[in-house]
Amino acid sequence: MDTLKTNVLYYGDNLEILRKYIPDNSIDLVYLDPPFNSKKDYNILFKENGGVESEAQIKAFTDTWHWTQTAENTYYDIVTNGPLKVGQLIGALHDAIGQNDVMAYLVMMTARLIELHRILKPTGSLYLHCDPTASHYLKLVLDQIFGPANFRNEIVWKRFTFHADAKRFGRVSDRLIFYRKGADYIFNRLNASFSDEYITSKFTHFDSDGRQFRLDNLNPPGGRGPIYEFHGVTKPWRFTQDKMLKLEAAGRIYTGSKVAQLKRYLDELPGQAVHELWSDIAPINPQAKERLGYETQKPLALLERIIRASSNEGDVVLDPFCGCGTALVAAQKLNRRWIGIDITHLAITLMRNRLRDSFPGIQFEVIGEPVDLASAKALARQDRYQFQWWALGLIKARPLGEKKKGADKGIDGVIQFIDDASGKAKRAVVQVKSGHVGVNAFRELKAVAAHDALGIFITLEPPTRPMQTEAISAGFYHSPGWDKDYPKMQILTIEELLHGKTVDMPPQTQTSVTFAKAPKVSQKEGEQLRQL
Repeated sequence: MDTLKTNVLYYGDNLEILRKYIPDNSIDLVYLDPPFNSKKDYNILFKENGGVESEAQIKAFTDTWHWTQTAENTYYDIVTNGPLKVGQLIGALHDAIGQNDVMAYLVMMTARLIELHRILKPTGSLYLHCDPTASHYLKLVLDQIFGPANFRNEIVWKRFTFHADAKRFGRVSDRLIFYRKGADYIFNRLNASFSDEYITSKFTHFDSDGRQFRLDNLNPPGGRGPIYEFHGVTKPWRFTQDKMLKLEAAGRIYTGSKVAQLKRYLDELPGQAVHELWSDIAPINPQAKERLGYETQKPLALLERIIRASSNEGDVVLDPFCGCGTALVAAQKLNRRWIGIDITHLAITLMRNRLRDSFPGIQFEVIGEPVDLASAKALARQDRYQFQWWALGLIKARPLGEKKKGADKGIDGVIQFIDDASGKAKRAVVQVKSGHVGVNAFRELKAVAAHDALGIFITLEPPTRPMQTEAISAGFYHSPGWDKDYPKMQILTIEELLHGKTVDMPPQTQTSVTFAKAPKVSQKEGEQLRQL
């Protein structure tokens, strides 16, 4: 196995990536938020000009797990070759649950959790993000892989204030199951700011200079302390008499009650220690700047809390189901190294754009994407839709998805841009072809693109002479914003795109409204939490 690479995105099945690229005992922190069998497709929604909901919701991954031959093979491998206790548990669950979707999910997750345990350093930790539907099954599996003594917390994240469900109590929370690998593990105690309600109820006293404080008793731990008389009361005290007098001279003792008490000033306290109920991190609201439209996107503050608690600067954070990349952004912001894995080119494209928007000039590597014509052809043979999404990502086009209606039939993607003072978005419509192409296919795109600014035809095979002639005959689009002419119909081969050629159009860095743009993230800005 090669030396560990960090600040890298891997495209592919995370089980294969973990086994091929990630060495034993090399990762400090794993965070994973895997999909579950909720009979729902999660989608990436891309930004539409004027706030209009996207006309197409692009399937990033299908949140379903089925008992297939792959699940059967994985089950057999765990039972026969996996850790003994894990194999026994999975065998027992298989007998109890049967060969259904839940069992398929557990089998697939177990194989990955075994690998994640392998790659963690002895000082490392794992946080598994799930909902209550699966958490109890997953904890059984984690107990056998990590050992029950290494379970630390089941953290409840209150992600909604109110949520109504029919004929049951509203579901408002997720679970974060936290395990360490060994007894000597990284954990940094974190404090969160006091809530307004807590301050109002507890810090009820003010000094003459306006400093706000609460009262704390001066009883010694366990009732054992120096005994002396202080302000008319003889009893065991927390401090020696000499120290007590010094505190009083410094104005730190409150004597307005029957027994003297200690003043705890609000401006000196670090806040409340973070406990296992996280109700102070709100979900991403529809107007939030960090919102990218990815349905399962988690707040940056949530991942920052996890990374601050269980890693230090320079450590390596891995997310094997990284979706839109919130864990990676949080790791980069907090000066950690990171590794992200995802199985769709849509997610890889979204993460690439997000990282570059958030950290201009950032350097990272993408492994698993085609790098030459041969590997592009291999991807096209393997999965036509993954090839299509990857090709669209090369020109920063938004996929339209598999279902296209009316005038957009035959369009695989669009690039939206603003090119005049009106602020109205215009489109370059894109079609991707992975097989043999001819002039008729090009003419169809030309007809569809008649009412748009540009038509872009991406082809894996070289274009024919009639196609090139047809493109020339289409004339030009005149850009009012740049006072420049651009070819109305353009043909780009995959080989040309791999060598750096792109669409000839108004500069996307200044005009594009295709993707929701992630805000820049400062690696030095103040944080919500204090690390002690």
